[in-house]
Amino acid sequence: MQPRSRISTIWTDPAAAQQYRTGLSLHSHTSCSEETLTFIRKILRALPGLECVFQHYERQSERRGLKLDFVRGHWRPPLLPKMAYDLEFQQVHRLGLTPLVSITDHDTIEGPMLLRTVATSRHIPVSVEWTVPYGPTELHLGIHNIPTAEGHLWMERLKAYTATPDETRLPTLLHDLHETPGVLVVLNHPVWDLHKIGIDAHRIELMRFIELAGECIHAMELNGLRNVRENRIVTRLARETGYLLISGGDRHGLEPNACINVSAAASFREFVEEVRVERRSHILFLEQYAKPWEQRILHSTLDAVTDFPEFVEGWQRWDDRAFHPDSKGEMRPLSQLWEDGHAPWPLQVAVQLVRLARSRTLSETFSLAMSGTGKPAREMELL
Repeated sequence: MQPRSRISTIWTDPAAAQQYRTGLSLHSHTSCSEETLTFIRKILRALPGLECVFQHYERQSERRGLKLDFVRGHWRPPLLPKMAYDLEFQQVHRLGLTPLVSITDHDTIEGPMLLRTVATSRHIPVSVEWTVPYGPTELHLGIHNIPTAEGHLWMERLKAYTATPDETRLPTLLHDLHETPGVLVVLNHPVWDLHKIGIDAHRIELMRFIELAGECIHAMELNGLRNVRENRIVTRLARETGYLLISGGDRHGLEPNACINVSAAASFREFVEEVRVERRSHILFLEQYAKPWEQRILHSTLDAVTDFPEFVEGWQRWDDRAFHPDSKGEMRPLSQLWEDGHAPWPLQVAVQLVRLARSRTLSETFSLAMSGTGKPAREMELL
């Protein structure tokens, strides 16, 4: 059966969701995800004058026996699982649809499993974004609706492959996922060259993976946190390879997913049937996707260095949510590594300057510096 992928934007078709019953928020992250700390270095390099501040802090850290490690160091998104679930639920509910939310943290099902202990969210699927090392690059698979009783067993298999990848074992692993009833496997942001090996080199590995995976991949993702140009390339790729397109918001901060699926399905299992068997999907891009992409990325990043006094104790400060090895190599919150509980003044200055980018004028300036254009998606041919 030929795939039938339909794409709408709410700013050109405000009534696009009215004929549907359900809105599906797919691919979003909670405090259970571990994210690289390299974003701090990238921002400091992008804002004039801050690189020297960073170098000063780096020297101070080394004198205290701490060597900055951006490989092991990480930050976690600010929203705890219930907060993330509620954010996505409420956005879909405001559209007049019944919400179905699939949380996909990096290489862990901790978030969905915690949510399923709460009476109001026991129906949510157990899902994960699996990191798949492949040649010199890395691919991400959204694996949705894993059988609850098998969740931890599946995670053991997936983590074992990520730790010691062996392409001869990958077809069996993908086939077993495909054969598991009710499971949906999505190739997330497929053309994103995350590790900067080069667009051409990444595409070669991507096409090799597609040939290997075949029908074990059920859809390709249009990503709400990637730009229009990239999503347009994914659309062409899906057409060339015969894959269905599906939404994936990829939310990490406080902005809810910028795209969802709309469906007549009454349950997540029925939605999986629509995708896998009927091969149809209707993606709806929401208002936030029409904003300039660079501003959206900036604000999502700033959520990582913002303090939220209303959050639970121990999760309010940005340095409670960032982790780094101490002088003994043990992972600890950054807030526990500072003298007197406060970050060294160079880093405090850097963070405060970065936070100023929340102002509209500075965020627009930063966006223009990053891209050369502040053109919003609503002024472009989306796909």
